[in-house]
Amino acid sequence: VQLVESGGGLVQAGGSLRLSCVASGSTFGIDDMGWYRQAPGKQRELVASITSGGASTNYADSVKGRFTISRDNAKNTMYLQMNSLKPEDTAVYYCNADSWIGGTYWKKYWGQGTQVTVSS
Repeated sequence: VQLVESGGGLVQAGGSLRLSCVASGSTFGIDDMGWYRQAPGKQRELVASITSGGASTNYADSVKGRFTISRDNAKNTMYLQMNSLKPEDTAVYYCNADSWIGGTYWKKYWGQGTQVTVSS
């Protein structure tokens, strides 16, 4: 499984961005997916996650009400709509996918990351 993020960039506080993550390769085993972020000097943290069918989502308290995660399984794509961005949202955002790889084995895949910078 390969994951490629796009949509990052520089935006002013209060602005919006939409991140996309396209999965390719052996995508049939992909289950839950999520967005993580890592700011300089900080640990990587979960921003939002979504179940395989999209019925259930989970958000970090810091982004609730501002970010929306979604996925289009027909396009093998996951999205993160980010509104009312704040300078503290500045980070590298990573796409993650949990995939069944056979038997009782699962593997966590990561994208290369996309930079989001929010100016004050």
